[in-house]
Amino acid sequence: MTVHQPPQTVRANGIDICYEIFGNDNAEPLLLIMGLGAQMIHWDDAFCEQLAARGFRVIRFDNRDIGKSSHLTGGKRLTPLELLKLRFLRIPVAATYKLIDMARDTVGLMDALGIKSAHLVGASMGGMIAQEVTLSFPECVRSLTSIMSTTGNPRVPPPTREAAAMLMAPPPRSKEEFMVRFGQTWKVLRVGHFPEEEALDPGRAERVFARGLNPAGVGRQLRAVLASGSRKERLHGVKTPTLVIHGTVDPLVHPEGGKDTAESIPGAKLLMIEGMGHALPMRFWPEIIGAIDKHAHGAAAQAA
Repeated sequence: MTVHQPPQTVRANGIDICYEIFGNDNAEPLLLIMGLGAQMIHWDDAFCEQLAARGFRVIRFDNRDIGKSSHLTGGKRLTPLELLKLRFLRIPVAATYKLIDMARDTVGLMDALGIKSAHLVGASMGGMIAQEVTLSFPECVRSLTSIMSTTGNPRVPPPTREAAAMLMAPPPRSKEEFMVRFGQTWKVLRVGHFPEEEALDPGRAERVFARGLNPAGVGRQLRAVLASGSRKERLHGVKTPTLVIHGTVDPLVHPEGGKDTAESIPGAKLLMIEGMGHALPMRFWPEIIGAIDKHAHGAAAQAA
């Protein structure tokens, strides 16, 4: 039975961060960083428990502007025109904060919990934040696992039209609309037939809705990603043991994004998962959790 501490809130980097811990206090600390507009519960409870069972103290948390962490203010909804200017004219997008601020949130949370260094596992935007922590605070990172993420390199192919349209869709106006949208969104992101996931989607959507939505915050997070530019050149200097995991059919962050990340970090290992989109379906957990386990414990053994 996994030791589980219920969600708590702590002050870090000037904001409140809601976090939750699975596993023993003396186990290897492993921080899970979620993606754009995704609450910490998108790291499924059972996923966290399985990692904890492999000898990790697993910490998941809500990024700023999502779930039960501080909601900020400012910024307007992103327009297609701004995206076009960024893509073709390299005119930067205005942002209330950038990925470096979210990286500072992560390190601030570690400080508040008395953790000097940890294994970082980031998904999508969370992978970008984990990369930024590794670049700016290397002493805090025992190992890096970047999942379905990218370097910010503008040469990586864009999302599919369907995935991009989903990202730019206006926020749902009612709970009913949210419930429908949640199911549609994950169907697009998973790519393929996942009946076992679709059966769980209504319950997941209920839980997300109950914790509270913040559409304006998702917009600010998206701006943070777009305003932070490319990390590619800086990643060449990373000495932290790195694992990159990516799905072969990811519609949101092109598989080239994962390959570019692995190519940019010296000695990085790349695991391409056949048939995986931009999601972490249960059928891929054995491979993903096994890879994280081997990578993080391997890095810990080398450092010892």
